[in-house]
Amino acid sequence: MLSRVRRTLTVQLATAVTVVVALVGTIVYLSVSTGQRRDSERELRGVIASGAVENAPPCVFVFAVEGGAIHRTPNAPAALPVRADLRATGTVVRRHRINGIDYLMRTEHHGSAVVQAALDRRYEIQERRRLYTALIIAELAGLAAALVTGQLLARRAIRPLAEALERQRRFVADASHELRTPLTRLHTRAQLLARRTDSDELRAIVADTRRFGEVIEDLLLSAQLPPRAAEGRPVDLAAVVRSLVSAEAARAESRATRLTLTGADAPCVVAGVESALSRVVGALLDNAIGHTLPGGHVQVALRRGEGQVELVVRDDGVGLDPRDTERIFQRFTRGMLGEGRRFGLGLALVREVVESHGGTVEAAGRPGEGAAFTVRLPAAPEQAPVPTGRRPHRTPRAQVG
Repeated sequence: MLSRVRRTLTVQLATAVTVVVALVGTIVYLSVSTGQRRDSERELRGVIASGAVENAPPCVFVFAVEGGAIHRTPNAPAALPVRADLRATGTVVRRHRINGIDYLMRTEHHGSAVVQAALDRRYEIQERRRLYTALIIAELAGLAAALVTGQLLARRAIRPLAEALERQRRFVADASHELRTPLTRLHTRAQLLARRTDSDELRAIVADTRRFGEVIEDLLLSAQLPPRAAEGRPVDLAAVVRSLVSAEAARAESRATRLTLTGADAPCVVAGVESALSRVVGALLDNAIGHTLPGGHVQVALRRGEGQVELVVRDDGVGLDPRDTERIFQRFTRGMLGEGRRFGLGLALVREVVESHGGTVEAAGRPGEGAAFTVRLPAAPEQAPVPTGRRPHRTPRAQVG
């Protein structure tokens, strides 16, 4: 995220400098061009007014036509004068390209005489080209300087934010880690007391400590995700899903909920962090079971398409409002129905994990008609089989839920 911010600031500064330099260059170029045209026309008027046919200024050729005779400046090009302009009435100012040379021509009628002055524009055009080249060099130099300066300024501006985020990440990781041990002990003792006394209050405490443990696990994984996601390795998502569906089977049975799995017979290998992907599948299963009424059905489907692996967790429970399909992925957004954590930190973490693995997650549903969550992850290239004997990391419910 910080890298994107630095790049954005750098690009914005470079764009601003480039636009300013280009605007200034355009104004200078137009100003010089207009000034050259105005000076050239003034010079031609002065030459015609002075009648200097024999002693015309450099690059200017004068022709005087009277009584059929043409008086010309020595060494004037043979292709000049332009006779079409001589035959025209009134004062004519035109540009002509003759034998590959650009001329600015002015023709005036003085009684029975016609005077035409031609300015060779080659030197004028060369000056403009040199100016154009200088402007391009200035533009490139300004762009390079803006990129370097923008990078330095962006790093300096972002450094306090990066340090604050790092301190926040360390705090969340340290706090979550330190809370796990006492919470595990509390949860275990509450379970033992609940079994001995058969107390509803103690069972409620066990459920609360389990949910508290899940929140801590989410915080810990959220703090550790970016560096661990960068070290992704081949993971058989089918094995992860089979293991977690098996682990949730008892809970689903206790709620009279049918839990089925399809498409997990063949390996579906993705590149990523196995514990993070386990958390994604676990959170989706927890939501689906928690939001399904007794006698309902939770379907888990896994399939591999072209270049991607798709996981769908569908339930026929309380459902969700289509307007909430994006809101439920925001942190600490709360809903009112069901016992799972469809609204809260769980789904926000699911999206973070999935997107950090280069995938997408979508939600769909309607109130009273259930919901479906679809996760799509890039499939890993074909390679050696991934070991599936090791069970994916999952915190035991007896410890923190």
